[in-house]
Amino acid sequence: MVGVKTDKGRITELLLNLGRGDRDAYNRLFPLIYDHMRRLAHNQVGRWQSPGQLRRTELIHEAYLKLIDQSQTEWKDRVHFYTVAAKVMRHILVDHHRKERAKKRGGSKEVVPFDEEYSGIEKYADHLETLQELMEQLAGVSERMHTIVDLRFFAGFTIEEIAELLNVSTSTVDRDWKAARTWLYRQLVGN
Repeated sequence: MVGVKTDKGRITELLLNLGRGDRDAYNRLFPLIYDHMRRLAHNQVGRWQSPGQLRRTELIHEAYLKLIDQSQTEWKDRVHFYTVAAKVMRHILVDHHRKERAKKRGGSKEVVPFDEEYSGIEKYADHLETLQELMEQLAGVSERMHTIVDLRFFAGFTIEEIAELLNVSTSTVDRDWKAARTWLYRQLVGN
């Protein structure tokens, strides 16, 4: 149908309107992105938190408020929004992790289960702060690889979804995903 906007198009339009100061866009945006935000939170909390520390709903709402409150951010599109959302959630969890670690000085390390597909860098989850720093370094190596890691590992998007979001082939995403994982793994193990 001509002239009918998809949710994808409406999300981008609302983000642009929000950047122009339309505060009503905030209320219309949340229902459209809530499922994706819940998915992001599920992936983040599942990977980095032990049960009972920070609930997914708390993470979603704290991240959403931080995202909407970013007056300097000029949202380009939904890809930009979801990438920044994954990063904001990661920052919230790093801060929460630091606070918890400060409380527990000398406490035992947490065991975080991971999906078999993600073997390699993921077993270093107890080094969340180091991984955070490495992600910033990876952005200097390749912005696209950084974005792919954010979307794949931290946000839980599939290779196909990332290819669609970035408007590149699945083989490009797969190649960059493997290269980024290898680079991060080597940095983590010191090789």
